[in-house]
Amino acid sequence: MEPIYLKLSKPAGKLPPGSSRFWGNPDLPAGTDYPVYTAADGEEYPYEFVCQINLADVASLDSGDALPHEGLLSFFAKIGYYMGRLDDIPGIGGYVSAADDVKVLYFPKVDGSFRETVLVDDGGMQVNPAEWRIGFVRDIRRYAPEHALLAPPNHREWETWDPPYEDWQILLQVDSDEDEGFRLNFMDWGVLDFLIAPDDLRDRHFGNVRAIVLST
Repeated sequence: MEPIYLKLSKPAGKLPPGSSRFWGNPDLPAGTDYPVYTAADGEEYPYEFVCQINLADVASLDSGDALPHEGLLSFFAKIGYYMGRLDDIPGIGGYVSAADDVKVLYFPKVDGSFRETVLVDDGGMQVNPAEWRIGFVRDIRRYAPEHALLAPPNHREWETWDPPYEDWQILLQVDSDEDEGFRLNFMDWGVLDFLIAPDDLRDRHFGNVRAIVLST
């Protein structure tokens, strides 16, 4: 599998529903709630929305047919700490995470029922950083952020992941990055890797994704 790199740019206007986007708010079909997790205090909290990928945008670059070629793949994770909310306890660190530390949703079809689901605080202000457009390329310039689908484990300092995840693959890599309106720092400018079992990727099953933060 060859990596497919994500190139972020500030959109000129509002991105339409179902677009590939980084940050902003997820597009969810009617009847689907914004995903939440139950914390140690018994309360429910929303995951941080990372990005959504319209898989039709990457089909021409997916030469090995590793991914579905239509639908929407949406990534959520407990990464508030790495976004600068230092009072949050990091849910993901240097070991493969628990299953509920991330949430990946796959919608096989994108239709007119999808609507932006906006998180707001008690004052009615949007919680998530402003949205960025995602373009997809085969190569990136040197020192550019290494946001990538199907990334190789270049930041791993050992041969395999810890048992029982030895052969798991990187579904999405999110690099530390900053620009107007956001700052994302994974343990001294490392990366966040979403990991998936090869059989799950082949079978288009995205309900058991894990994550790890690597910093070299």
